[in-house]
Amino acid sequence: MITPLPSPSPTAGVICLRGREVLLIKRGTPPRLGQWSLPGGRIEFGETAEAAALRELREETGVEARLLGLIDVVDGVFTSRETGETTRHFVMFDYAAEWTGGEPRAGDDAADARFFTREEAMAAVEWDLTRQVIEQTYALFRR
Repeated sequence: MITPLPSPSPTAGVICLRGREVLLIKRGTPPRLGQWSLPGGRIEFGETAEAAALRELREETGVEARLLGLIDVVDGVFTSRETGETTRHFVMFDYAAEWTGGEPRAGDDAADARFFTREEAMAAVEWDLTRQVIEQTYALFRR
């Protein structure tokens, strides 16, 4: 019998803007445990990427938003430091959104949630791909 290769996991994330601020969560689970990131998570079977983005935003932060559009689709490929083998692969659909209500609070697998200025967010976020989609969102919607 042939063992199927693992498949990437589809996920949806949100770059949620409130005025000139962007919403970040501190990750409470791997990968990137303890790092500031965008709210988001796995797309459930039968769920659209857009619906998943808004659901994950609500579950992780308690915030409501209106989607503005797709910013980018990026691959998150994580490898073992010991073996160099790929341990996780996510295909992430990142959407820009405009805050419509709710104050951030950590929920689901987020350890913290709050709005940051653009400059604070760029300093807090460690992952280049996350900084990239935040910058793309500001370029399109907050010139």
